[in-house]
Amino acid sequence: MSPMTSTPALTVGFDLDMTLIDSRPGIHACYLALSERTGTYIDADLAITRLGPPLVEELVHWFPAEQIAPMADLYREMYPSIAIAATPAMAGAREAIDAVRAAGGRTMVVTAKYEPNAKLHLDHLGIEPDVVVGDLWAEQKADALREYGAGVYVGDHVGDVRGARTAGALSVAVVTGPCDGDELRAAGADVVLDDLSAFPAWLAGYREAPRA
Repeated sequence: MSPMTSTPALTVGFDLDMTLIDSRPGIHACYLALSERTGTYIDADLAITRLGPPLVEELVHWFPAEQIAPMADLYREMYPSIAIAATPAMAGAREAIDAVRAAGGRTMVVTAKYEPNAKLHLDHLGIEPDVVVGDLWAEQKADALREYGAGVYVGDHVGDVRGARTAGALSVAVVTGPCDGDELRAAGADVVLDDLSAFPAWLAGYREAPRA
């Protein structure tokens, strides 16, 4: 009798901002505080419409090049006391993580956000992925996805789609961030959902498909 071959564990990666958490209120408040602290005008309403890329890509719109690094450090220092409590979970976020766990899988968060602050958000909201990796954007996310063997990556931005495709993972996109369904499909998303509330049902079908 030949030995049974084991099936690799299901590992699903998730983006953080605008995928698992609605970070707009906290980030908006933090940009206003940074503006007040530095005396530099920042249009916080505009800034929160283009969440996804790293912090420094937003700061270049408001500060000269030589100030970007120190302003990023100041923002990250101010962030925990301003943004964490103001940030709710997205609809379906906890249920999506629970669905992967119920299926015997592992979850990871891969985000461009500063990793210590990403962990503070998750702890505050009681969302408990198995792995959290921060400070990675777009194609860079593939490094972490490959390292942990993620077969699916869920995000809201075309950068997340590029990260999934670079890693050879299935790209599941939600239209809860700055990119609409057409943009996400054009970037190569394999699946587009309205939000994470639809994820558990999708996951159940995805897991059944190979056996069909």
